[in-house]
Amino acid sequence: MPIYLDHHSTTPVGERVLERMLPYFREKFGNAASINHVFGWRAAEAVERARQQVADLLNVEPQAIVFTSGATEANNLALKGVLRASPAGSHVVTTAIEHKAVLDPLKRLKRQGYGVTIVPVNAQGQVDPEQIAAAIKPETVLVSVMWANNEVGTIQPLHEINLLCKRRGVLLHTDAAQAVGKVPIDLTATNIDLLSLSGHKLYAPQGIGALVVRQGEPRIRLEPLFDGGGHEGRLRSGTLPVALIVGLGMACEIARDEMLSEADRLEHLARQLREGLSQRLTGLTFNGPPDIPFAGGLRTRLPGNVHVSFANIDGVALLANLKEIAVSSGSACTSADPEPSHVLRAMGVPEALSLASLRFGLGRETTAEQIDFTINYVAETVNRIRGQA
Repeated sequence: MPIYLDHHSTTPVGERVLERMLPYFREKFGNAASINHVFGWRAAEAVERARQQVADLLNVEPQAIVFTSGATEANNLALKGVLRASPAGSHVVTTAIEHKAVLDPLKRLKRQGYGVTIVPVNAQGQVDPEQIAAAIKPETVLVSVMWANNEVGTIQPLHEINLLCKRRGVLLHTDAAQAVGKVPIDLTATNIDLLSLSGHKLYAPQGIGALVVRQGEPRIRLEPLFDGGGHEGRLRSGTLPVALIVGLGMACEIARDEMLSEADRLEHLARQLREGLSQRLTGLTFNGPPDIPFAGGLRTRLPGNVHVSFANIDGVALLANLKEIAVSSGSACTSADPEPSHVLRAMGVPEALSLASLRFGLGRETTAEQIDFTINYVAETVNRIRGQA
């Protein structure tokens, strides 16, 4: 089996997570909305326990958690929910490096008559809060800025952005799918209005996530994406997937206990990978911010993220020859129609380098021995392909 180094794409379900989930597929299979018998009561109790576990990780009240099928649905509910509950012609501000789960819903909303402003980023993938502030108009009702980028790992200055949004009376949403469980998030301290998360990025199963909706005044008005039963505070109708929710809760509990030590371990492995590749190869460009913390010691990039571009090499050939490791290309390309990554394009990375980029996403099961193998394997592969050119 190849060495798995694509944890930004998805993570394996953790063993403790799976153990916690298994009874809810058979013995405890009840519908959490069945209020007349013990099967439903047990399911409802499990859901609320998981809701508390998610809330504890984010330091927020449990009633703020709305379970969804993942971050894509949560992003759609946040963006469409806020704008459709706002006056016609309302406006949203976002950045050029957001995930397609934000950019594509905003394209649809723009076609429906809402205003959308996309703010650029610098060469490290960071947005300037002052440019966000400059883009806010009288009709702006929402700003959406991802917590951490899924390609180059850049962490945005959400605290500053949130303060300026509060001063202007504008809601702030963040797609935190890559950040939850990897870096500390305190929603009571930051008071961010809306946050999206996805279970399969933190060793919970695929198909479960949540939208966190700030409670209190002023109340956030959201129009649901669909109707039918009024589940999850009338924001997300549908029978709850109890086993998946239980898995998400357990994954959040584990992350809360182990996140800081795991982040330090992954940073060490990422440094090992960057230094090893740099010693073996020339023509490398590491994309994203350097490992220099923000003021106060906050991280500027995701631990475990390494994104590198290779000069003088065909990116399609590179990926095709890397059979022993599982990584992602830095570009959204197929062999028939290669296209540069919109993230790298926004950062000003030349197209040739963008098309010859790899994203390494290190994870809980990644070892130093695997990193040593990867360094040698990638270096030998790159040199072989370059020698054939």
